[in-house]
Amino acid sequence: MAVPALATRELSKVYGEGETAVKALDRVDVEVGRGQMAAIMGPSGSGKSTLLHLLGALDTPSSGEIQLGGERYDGLGDAGLTRLRRDKIGFVFQFFNLLPALSAEENVLLPALIAGRRDEATRERARMLLDRVGLGARAHHLPAELSGGEQQRTSIARALLTEPEIVLADEPTGNLDSRSSHGVLELLRELNEAEGQTLVLVTHDPAAAAVAGRVIFLRDGRVSGEVPGGSTQRVVETLTQLERA
Repeated sequence: MAVPALATRELSKVYGEGETAVKALDRVDVEVGRGQMAAIMGPSGSGKSTLLHLLGALDTPSSGEIQLGGERYDGLGDAGLTRLRRDKIGFVFQFFNLLPALSAEENVLLPALIAGRRDEATRERARMLLDRVGLGARAHHLPAELSGGEQQRTSIARALLTEPEIVLADEPTGNLDSRSSHGVLELLRELNEAEGQTLVLVTHDPAAAAVAGRVIFLRDGRVSGEVPGGSTQRVVETLTQLERA
């Protein structure tokens, strides 16, 4: 049986203690196959952002386990988790997280620079990725000289620099207008379909979720349903049903 790209088992996260404790995630089981694009949706407070932070090793679970390519997070230690985030996980954030004093190319190179890699092959990959996301001619522009959609494309190129096993996107269109959102979503879909990049995105936008091959719904910290992607109407209807239940 093929090992999934990402899997959780009985994953739980509790904030606080005693009577004031808040259970953000409650025994969540999720699998994402290699080359899949999955969206995670849910109402505010459902636990979707918490889940993404745990998947990205940005936070630690209260119980349960996470595996990336069959490797468990809880056996890695701090140094191992740092390498995991640096080498095997790409991140795309809502607010781009680009350094304003660096050019688009320099921002794409950041993961390698942090790892001490300054070779020409890495620089060539950064240039290739900027070409891939349609920004080859703007490689030396600062973030302030780029539109919101161009800044998000830069962050996607940065997420791909290390050839990660998985890319995690947190509301990747949440800070964009409708035209830029469409362009970013089409880019993510192309990366998934044409290049087999495994993607997990958290979003509140049904149109964004529908781009994914599958949509996983959370409610009150638990998986409450799943539908195939491809239809914004189906995503909206399912989300409405779950919120009314």
